[in-house]
Amino acid sequence: MKKIFLLLLIAFSCFLSNGYGSNDTKAEKQDWKLAIQSYTFHKFTFIEALDKTQELGIKYIEAFPGHKLGGKYGTAVFGYDMDEQTRKEIIDSAAVRGIKIVGTGVFTTDKTEDWEKEFQFAQSMGMEYITCEPNLSDWDMVERLSKEFSIKVSVHNHPKPSLYWNPKNLLDAISSRDRNIGSCADVGHWNRCGLNQLECLRKLEGRIISLHFKDIEAPKANGEWQHDVIWGTGILNVPEMLKILKAQNFSGYFAIEYEYNWDNSVPDIRKCIDYFNHITEEIL
Repeated sequence: MKKIFLLLLIAFSCFLSNGYGSNDTKAEKQDWKLAIQSYTFHKFTFIEALDKTQELGIKYIEAFPGHKLGGKYGTAVFGYDMDEQTRKEIIDSAAVRGIKIVGTGVFTTDKTEDWEKEFQFAQSMGMEYITCEPNLSDWDMVERLSKEFSIKVSVHNHPKPSLYWNPKNLLDAISSRDRNIGSCADVGHWNRCGLNQLECLRKLEGRIISLHFKDIEAPKANGEWQHDVIWGTGILNVPEMLKILKAQNFSGYFAIEYEYNWDNSVPDIRKCIDYFNHITEEIL
């Protein structure tokens, strides 16, 4: 009887390891991974941001440089100035919550020497990419460091006067560079700058490393900031954006950077996640 039970247990383990009976969503099978951009919770400490990420059931986080760590760390913030012990403890704090720190950003600097510190830091933390906006004069060095440390470079598009507000500007800077250099596509910023986010995604085919994914409200008559809204309720046409990414065989992280209801955004973000899971089941 014990032998039969053991054989059945082995068979069931093989069944699961081959992917059958898996509870993975279609998005996960497509290698589409939801992450939290920790700036979403910048009014809270990084440790609290990890708690909220765990509460949402998200397994990945992109940490913004300067996020106050909280707890015993006093005034210390997330970034390359963290000592080795703190780095290990922060990795462990994420891991015990089932979370991996996959990236950091948006990193900017006018000090050339800071780039090597940032890449060393990202490697020591086991990150996959750095979200950043390099000065044009730093590109040769950034490309070299990306190769040396095996860290992807995901270039963000803050609004004007950011260098990279328009995808054309980014492509002009990186078209001849390594394919591990590409876009952190902030679809909301494109639209706020008067660009068509769908066309921007199409222009960047093959060069999208990650996204700051969102939906936003319609423009206001007085020109006020178009704040984030629950996905599927705004003007960005989330299903069409996802269809474009599917056609491009994108794989990577959709970082949720929800910039609204700062003090209590978890309920809104949960609805965004539910919508994402629902719509990807339909289109993938």
